[in-house]
Amino acid sequence: MGAQFRPCIDLHNGRVKQIVGGSLNDAGTGLQTNFVSELSPAYYARLYRDHHLAGGHVIMLGPGNQAAAREALQAWPGHLQVGGGITAANAGQWLDAGADRVIVTSYIFSDGELNEHHLKELAATTGSRHLVLDLSCRRKGDQYFVVTDRWQKFSSLTINRANLEYLAGYAEEFLIHAVDVEGRQAGIDAELLELLARCAPVPCVYAGGISSMEDIARIEHFGAGKIHYTIGSALDIFGGHLSFETVATCSNNTPRPDQRSHEFDQQPQY
Repeated sequence: MGAQFRPCIDLHNGRVKQIVGGSLNDAGTGLQTNFVSELSPAYYARLYRDHHLAGGHVIMLGPGNQAAAREALQAWPGHLQVGGGITAANAGQWLDAGADRVIVTSYIFSDGELNEHHLKELAATTGSRHLVLDLSCRRKGDQYFVVTDRWQKFSSLTINRANLEYLAGYAEEFLIHAVDVEGRQAGIDAELLELLARCAPVPCVYAGGISSMEDIARIEHFGAGKIHYTIGSALDIFGGHLSFETVATCSNNTPRPDQRSHEFDQQPQY
């Protein structure tokens, strides 16, 4: 199929924003914002719907974003993913609200270690078909480590073949931000892309540093056509210079036959 463009709706304090990766913390200090939209979350969801860009993600960056997330999901039910504060207790509610899949990071980690009880509990609640694991990572030494808690804390989990194969038993997709370059429009992490293409047994969506069509071509090259991608602040719809229309035209995210609107399927099978 080749790489797909997966659009995003990042929410902070109920508004669509683009934030520099790693600058959001519990203290609320040092936040670096690239863009704040005057448009609603539903506007962006309808835009993605009109361009047939299925598989995009709605990310709640901290509290105060649930209403905004539901607004986006209701604008295109059954075709967007949602993440941010997802647990086994509330995952089913988000699927009922119109999410195609839920995206989870911090819930499956405890004190920097993979919490297998939470992972299995979550997968049992959603089924692997509806679960995306966010394995966003930072480099330390010669390895990439998954970071949790708004990308502030290093876990002990490294991105390698054995770990990805194990986690693929519970999820259908991985979302992986290259946190050190995320939001900086300074170029992609080619080494991480090569690692994912070589080791990941399920589809991956890469984010970080994309600022041009040349970067997208490099993702196709280093990701061997296997790695999908998402773009934030570089797009003109988020105040950047890269044409959303051009990127959307180059992608093919036609919704899968099983991605039916929840308007017609009020009892989704988990």
